[in-house]
Amino acid sequence: MIPTIPTATYRVQLREGFDFARLEAQLDYIAGLGASHLYLSPIFQATEGSTHGYDITDPSQIEPALGGSEGFERLAAAAKARNLGIILDIVPNHTALTPQNPWLWDVLQHGRASKYARHFDIDWHAGPLVLPFLAEPFEKMLTDGAFRVAEGKWWVGEMALPLAPGTDRTDDLRSLHDAQNWRLVHYEMERDSITHRRFFNVTGLIGMRVEDPRVFDDTHALILRLVRSGQVQGLRVDHIDGLADPAAYMTRLSEALPDTPIWVEKILVGDEALPPAWQTVGTTGYEAGRLIARMLTPQTGMHALDGVWREATGMEEDFHDALSRAKAEVLDNELAAERRQLVRLAVAASSGSALAEAGPESLREAVTALLIATPRYRSYVDSHGAGDEDRALISEIADQAAQGLRSDAALRMLAAIWMNPTTWEEHAFVTRLQQVSGALLAKAQEDTAGFRWTRYLPANEVGAEPDEASVTGAEASRNMAGRRASDMVLTSSHDTKRSEDSRMRMVAISHLPQAFATLHEAALALPEAEAVEPRWRWYVLQSALGLHGAEEAAERLTAHMEKAMREAKLTSFWTAPDEAAEKAASAFGVAVLAAWDQDAPEALTAVLSRAEGLMMAQLLFKVAMPGFPDIYRGTEDLFLALTDPDNRRPIDFQALARLPDVDSLGGRKARWTRRLLSLRQEHADFLRDAGSEVRIDDKGVVLTRELEGRRLVAQIDYSDRSADLGSEAVLDWASADGCRVRLLQD
Repeated sequence: MIPTIPTATYRVQLREGFDFARLEAQLDYIAGLGASHLYLSPIFQATEGSTHGYDITDPSQIEPALGGSEGFERLAAAAKARNLGIILDIVPNHTALTPQNPWLWDVLQHGRASKYARHFDIDWHAGPLVLPFLAEPFEKMLTDGAFRVAEGKWWVGEMALPLAPGTDRTDDLRSLHDAQNWRLVHYEMERDSITHRRFFNVTGLIGMRVEDPRVFDDTHALILRLVRSGQVQGLRVDHIDGLADPAAYMTRLSEALPDTPIWVEKILVGDEALPPAWQTVGTTGYEAGRLIARMLTPQTGMHALDGVWREATGMEEDFHDALSRAKAEVLDNELAAERRQLVRLAVAASSGSALAEAGPESLREAVTALLIATPRYRSYVDSHGAGDEDRALISEIADQAAQGLRSDAALRMLAAIWMNPTTWEEHAFVTRLQQVSGALLAKAQEDTAGFRWTRYLPANEVGAEPDEASVTGAEASRNMAGRRASDMVLTSSHDTKRSEDSRMRMVAISHLPQAFATLHEAALALPEAEAVEPRWRWYVLQSALGLHGAEEAAERLTAHMEKAMREAKLTSFWTAPDEAAEKAASAFGVAVLAAWDQDAPEALTAVLSRAEGLMMAQLLFKVAMPGFPDIYRGTEDLFLALTDPDNRRPIDFQALARLPDVDSLGGRKARWTRRLLSLRQEHADFLRDAGSEVRIDDKGVVLTRELEGRRLVAQIDYSDRSADLGSEAVLDWASADGCRVRLLQD
């Protein structure tokens, strides 16, 4: 029988040649590993050649390239025969902005008269739907003859767009273009001139209005059918913070599927908890991965590492200042269109206000300050206004945002509207403000400041705080007490910036800061180091540590540094890359890897040895802590990877199946994974109900789960303390440097 709450999930990345049939061939292996559920990336029809499936073109169809409906039905039946459930990743927030999207094609053709016009989050008051698809300005391409009309369509190269009914009799191309429900513009216009809501700053993903019951019904019809037919046993909701009203969405979805567990991808900041009104069994687990990394990062070592980093790089600012600066830059660039729209909405919302008379520039200043001061992804003000927690949050944001302004009248007015919107215009402003604040934090923290502030990359993770790298035992215990048995525990995914094992190699430098300083000093002697800025030398060295010994490590590090430097947006950008700086940083990284391969220094050996113990401890805590483990495909082996797409490289299931018989770190990890998942099955009731206590000191970490006299102890001792805890050792291993990892029970 398939349990409602998983024993463990096995996350599978479909596409790029890995379809339903190939997954079906691996079900015996996955079931034998001890997983109770498959956890699938989106299966819906997506853009041609999609590598991930989040760019859905038709939510009413299963992707033909994966095997279509028949292929999924066979997979579901084969999984059920092995007592494997299926959790499906769904994407209610957006679909792809492309003519391949049949609903969007109808909108492009018929405009506001289309039956799908209200499905998409388009600002029709701003004019036709802007399509920033052109490689050059429209007028130049028109003059150059780049456009043609054929078969009743407008063609740009190989891309066709529909013509509005009755307009194809127009002979002049410019007049014909002006008569359409869309406007083709140069791609650079996406910065500030788009007329649709997008996913973060990804213009190619258009927001869906699932708050409208009809849109919900149309976008979820297939999902509901798959669940109700018994082919799918659970759902994971992607990017819930992008929705207009997450609580209402969760209520509607849970009422449609009352007995189905639903998880949400939600980034919790600090001590933030899930809103109690949400009908969900838990999060996808970013906060759990963050907690494990913090538990394994000693405060004293982190303090010493901070000093070495600042001396080596000359960096003086704290992360809060780096983040605030990044937020301002992102609002000026990547999210300029969103801010412009917010200012227009603020003008309408504040019309007739008795609190302030503010012009567009004052409102722009106020919107900017409020967004920069927002410390979490968003508030959840709805048609009933703000709850107590949100009122306190908004007050705190307003007080912070007001600092340094010559006048805070406009800001205080917008904060009052934010707390208690009453008119349609006020609700429109607050709804969009809450959607944009999450996009800003994601782009500014994870994708900008997280690549600039290079002190300690394990803390620069999705859902983590770079300036909160460690944790006390009391804090960890409180965190554990707030977790549910139905919460996921995630340490690697397609979204994490570093894989779990690469992250633990980097965590090891907080244990041995002087060893890393030695590695850094040696790397500075390489000729390639001179051309690289100090902050990037520090970053490269950690990243090289994360990939050392992996297949194609040099090529992968080179590709990663290109992405990292463009995401940092200091001197290199996706639209204007600094190729000289990128090549210099990559050459330095390649030289470091080559030097380590030729003659591994003692400091490197020490860091890698400590990392092995940390990897095993991370696995132990992941399975033993409250919640259930999510195993990202391939991480039952040693899994070294950096940011997407590096973490989506294909895996060899045949090699994974042989791994338990291999005498290696990966083999040990595979054996422990099987044993630990078996333990979860044997002691499911105990692990569901047992309390948790965490003890942390400079000598190690101990997690104790206890219930009615029964006890399970997961621990790592950094110096192989062999104290007799009066318990039976289920798993016990010591690394070469004397680091001991044990699971005990009595």
